[in-house]
Amino acid sequence: MTTSGTLRSDVAEVAPELTDLRHRLHRAPEIGLQLPRTQETLLEALGDLGLELTLGQSVTSITGVLRGGRSTGTAVLLRADMDALPVQERSGEPFSSEIDGAMHACGHDLHMSALVASAGIMARSKDAWHGTLMLIGQPAEETISGAAAMVQGGLFTRFPRPDVVLALHVGNELPAGKVGIVPGIYNTNADSLRITIYGKGGHGSAPHTTVDPIVTAARTILALQTISSREVKPGELAVITVGYINAGTKNNIIPDQAELGLTVRTYKAEVRKQVLAAITRITNAEAQAAGAPRAPSIDRYEMTDAVYNDPALAQQLRSALESTLSKDNVIMTAPITASEDFSAFIAQGIPGFYLSLGGANPEQYAAATAAGTHLPSNHSALFAPAVDPALHTAIAAEVGMLRSLLKADGRT
Repeated sequence: MTTSGTLRSDVAEVAPELTDLRHRLHRAPEIGLQLPRTQETLLEALGDLGLELTLGQSVTSITGVLRGGRSTGTAVLLRADMDALPVQERSGEPFSSEIDGAMHACGHDLHMSALVASAGIMARSKDAWHGTLMLIGQPAEETISGAAAMVQGGLFTRFPRPDVVLALHVGNELPAGKVGIVPGIYNTNADSLRITIYGKGGHGSAPHTTVDPIVTAARTILALQTISSREVKPGELAVITVGYINAGTKNNIIPDQAELGLTVRTYKAEVRKQVLAAITRITNAEAQAAGAPRAPSIDRYEMTDAVYNDPALAQQLRSALESTLSKDNVIMTAPITASEDFSAFIAQGIPGFYLSLGGANPEQYAAATAAGTHLPSNHSALFAPAVDPALHTAIAAEVGMLRSLLKADGRT
């Protein structure tokens, strides 16, 4: 197989072209399950690599199949997420989003570019590895619905069922050039809740003739925070965030209802069950205490399980990454509190591994660490990972992992 030195040369050769691809993708972000421009751009970039390409039937996904020198052997799936976020960019980058109210604020443009580069390197060296490589572009990761939609669309029945599923994600928690590994639970279960609290509207000058849903909502928001501090066992993770409250149209009108949007994050299934039940109990109790005319509605409309990194697979790929990137650039890290629908693939009984990719400018990261501050995180309008060396590292890490899993004749 290609040595790590030759791999560095391969990465250096393709990186400028893929940096340009990343910039083009960044300028034209799309949101959700339907990403026609993104799909077209990615399809064009993959078109000359000899993959068997298939487009999604109900969502704008891409599935590419590449077979090695001998098709028998391990089947590996490598995923890149394609969608952006409803964020107005303020990064100041010269290639900033040209779409009002949308931005690749989570680095998926970099993920797609790395996947294209890795596909090209693997395609040019396919006689040196055995097995089957599946490369997928997945929409709607940000709404934790795209992976499930692809599974329901026949991803593992219409195409070779993989033995392993892989993905990575860039962030500013590590400096660019480094990667982070977490064996076991990598991130959190996520549940999105929409709560509607009902009241009785009226004139703002006569609150005694109304049942004010805004006051009830305020009491509910504060009471919900006691779940983590007073109901969940100390040491167990439970995050309950109210991300929005929508109510009313004018300062002197008490509305008929108020809507809350919640995100709930937990590591353990039993804690998840406990927290969701507590939210329902407290929300209903606050409404009853206020004399609400009807019980609140609680809609759990998005959900995904925590990503679990298979420990044996994580150990194998740690060795491969240390060989490819050097031991100093492979860091053992702690589980994070973000969530990710990559777990939908693992839920099919397939061992998975999800890698953290450092994206922070190394000098800015060092300065922020020394000052005790943080660089803009994923989902921030200021998020701007350092493409060089983050993209180079992503490509090398992906190819290193793939060659470890698809090695021929026991060679690495």
